[in-house]
Amino acid sequence: MNKYTKGLMVLNKRRQVLKWVAGGSAIALTPQMMHFARAADDFLKGPPVKDIPAKQIGPHVWLVYSPDGFPTPENQGMMANITFVVSSKGVILLDTGASVQIGEMAIRMIKRVTNKPVIAIFNSHYHGDHFLGNQAFVEAYGKDVPIYAHPYSIAQIKGIEGNAWRNLMERWTNQATAGTKVIAPTHSANHGNVFHYGDVRIKVHHHGVAHTPGDISMQVIEDKMTYVGDIAMGNRIANIDDGSYVGTFKTYKNLQSSEGDQIWIPGHGEPSKQLLKEYGEFLAGIYETCVKAVKDGQDLSVAKSLVLKDPRVSKRAKTMQGFDNNIGKYTSLAYLEAEKEVF
Repeated sequence: MNKYTKGLMVLNKRRQVLKWVAGGSAIALTPQMMHFARAADDFLKGPPVKDIPAKQIGPHVWLVYSPDGFPTPENQGMMANITFVVSSKGVILLDTGASVQIGEMAIRMIKRVTNKPVIAIFNSHYHGDHFLGNQAFVEAYGKDVPIYAHPYSIAQIKGIEGNAWRNLMERWTNQATAGTKVIAPTHSANHGNVFHYGDVRIKVHHHGVAHTPGDISMQVIEDKMTYVGDIAMGNRIANIDDGSYVGTFKTYKNLQSSEGDQIWIPGHGEPSKQLLKEYGEFLAGIYETCVKAVKDGQDLSVAKSLVLKDPRVSKRAKTMQGFDNNIGKYTSLAYLEAEKEVF
């Protein structure tokens, strides 16, 4: 079990504790203690993140690519792609990274491409590596910059998830992300919404629970490109603790049937026309094997061994980031979901 997996377990425990505290079962911090904590956060700030030049992947779309799939002290939390769209009206961000430092780096890279201001931000979901960079953009472009997310994600970030993820990122990076503040999305983005930015339109897709209950994908209509966040990944085994295999397959089907041929841009990994198909095959190798095991009356240990032998899974074992540390856990989640679906 690696630090990332342990951190997710800590996050789940933290959720329970914070809910208990919120219920009034613990002593509240005094105003003086809260002021001191805020002052300490303002004083301490991690170092800048090294520049990663943006590469153009579409007529309007640029990508600040992260080769790493998990946060470490060495990469300072730079583990997720940052995608931005340059329209005639200004720049639109599709996820902002895992810290204020990463957001500041992204701003430097945007300024190398265009002198247009950032006019809108979209957060694909409520995991910290996709929204904790919001602070940098608000500080650079003003508090009136709208930040869009699904209503469920907004509620989670404003609730216990926001600070829980901020603390986890500091722990995973040995405080490299220190100084980051939680800036929650300000506007709801719902399925079918279309946002007009001069020569570019961005359409929002939400098809239920996939990677999380609040995932949104952003389609850049004119470029035939869709940023899917973490519902599909290039070469990283996805955290599906808050999600659903069945819901993910449904989302893939709906996206492909409604939008047809697209370049799919993941939150982790390289963009590809085959992304949903290839990652869907990997997930199916896990889930369909568990369904068969459940129907055959085989226990979880047998299901795990069968998953590892499935060619759709085994061919990714040596190259997929996080495979060894996470395949057991996500097979267990698939088995539990299969039991619910079968029975």
